[in-house]
Amino acid sequence: MFREKGTEVSVADLMEAAELTRGGFHKQFVSKVDLVDEAIDYAFGEEAAHSPVALEEPTRDHEAARRTLIERYLSVWHRDHAGEGCPVSGFAADLGREPDQAARSQHVYINGVRNRAARLATGDDDGMAQLCTMVGALALARATRGNPISEELLQAARRALTESDSGQCEPQHRTD
Repeated sequence: MFREKGTEVSVADLMEAAELTRGGFHKQFVSKVDLVDEAIDYAFGEEAAHSPVALEEPTRDHEAARRTLIERYLSVWHRDHAGEGCPVSGFAADLGREPDQAARSQHVYINGVRNRAARLATGDDDGMAQLCTMVGALALARATRGNPISEELLQAARRALTESDSGQCEPQHRTD
């Protein structure tokens, strides 16, 4: 629910969705902040299937695995299923708004960001700019869902990341 609706979801709503009582929550967690920390840790841990090794096992080809990751990440399905999607995009806005939460969850989140960027790395490119493009495009596509621009944003980012070998456009040269 946190990835889908944000961390502002109430404990009461969470407990209702989990079919638990509020007392059950307090037996497991000191506070909602503790639950959010646990949810972030779980979200990054559950994506073992998306680790660099697991992603490349079927093909043993990093470039093919990278392209597959880009295609899946920038898909309509991923846009429409935030609750089952990548925790990098799912928690970015909330951690940016909640400094106390960010401080507690930052280590897990940063490792998750680095792991995902590494899966995109090519040659001298560490994958960070590619990840930023993917997360940004996904956020924009989610914000514009229901309008044709939503799919245009996903397509534009996929094209930008897959048309060159490095996943990055050539730098523009200034003439002034």
